[in-house]
Amino acid sequence: MSAIKTINAVVAILYSKNNTQILITKRRKNQFMPDYWELPGGKIEKGEEEGDSLVRELQEELGINVCKISLKHIMSHHYEDKTVNLSIYNVESYRGEVIGKEGQDVHWCNLQDLNNYKLLPTMRVIINRICLPEYYWITPNERDAKLILEKCQNHLNTGTKILQLRSKEFIEQSYIKIIHRLCQSYEARLILNVPNKTFKEPCDGWHLTSDELLNYKKRPCTNNKLLGASTHNMKEAKYAETIPVDYISLAPIEETPSHPNATPLGWEVAKDIVSKSNLPVYLLGGMSKDSLYRALNINAQGIAGISRI
Repeated sequence: MSAIKTINAVVAILYSKNNTQILITKRRKNQFMPDYWELPGGKIEKGEEEGDSLVRELQEELGINVCKISLKHIMSHHYEDKTVNLSIYNVESYRGEVIGKEGQDVHWCNLQDLNNYKLLPTMRVIINRICLPEYYWITPNERDAKLILEKCQNHLNTGTKILQLRSKEFIEQSYIKIIHRLCQSYEARLILNVPNKTFKEPCDGWHLTSDELLNYKKRPCTNNKLLGASTHNMKEAKYAETIPVDYISLAPIEETPSHPNATPLGWEVAKDIVSKSNLPVYLLGGMSKDSLYRALNINAQGIAGISRI
């Protein structure tokens, strides 16, 4: 049996001037997985630094000179005969005009249209990292439906783009529809975290509790809906990748009044889990808008919460 190869590679997220499109390139006929679309980039050569590799690859592939980059995400993907370790960078500035110097097709694609392309397996996670916001709000455990609706309106007014409707009790579909329409009017997405999910509710996706997550062997909804999951340790975070879900929440990072008996993970443990997860990770537990920079600094997707978000 031959040993499984490990390939270290870098890829780049290049935005259009108005930040509504990203550049994707089509793999050529003579390449592994031909005709799939991907982000530009390539293998890191022996003795080469990641940043230097990305600069070289983009000059060779696209004819541009990179001026400034920042690390966005690190992930690994396992094929039958190889493991690919990917470092994903935002290209914040560059000089020159993009062309397919190696004869490959290149295309500026609207973010909402990315899933219409035949994409490499790694691209779905990358798309989620690009498209998911830096924070989302979770509804409190209130029985007053009118009050919840008012709070939803207030958060949407201030720019919230994902709203998680959470309840430990059954919610009427008519009420879910009202909140979903409200979210749609703000171009925001509604995620349901409710018991007895049918995955047919009128919403943009669902959020699994950690117990629900561990009871699934495969993804319970279609890829055109968002699927999130609550995790509390490395084991659950890695298991979420096998379903797979689109993002995970990790909690509690700090002490929180809603779970006074829960032992906080702390920032060092959170950093370790984020670094080893292939998925976008939102941090929960004692989070506030002031925590966002710290979360982003350890490469988390962002933060989520109830009272301080």
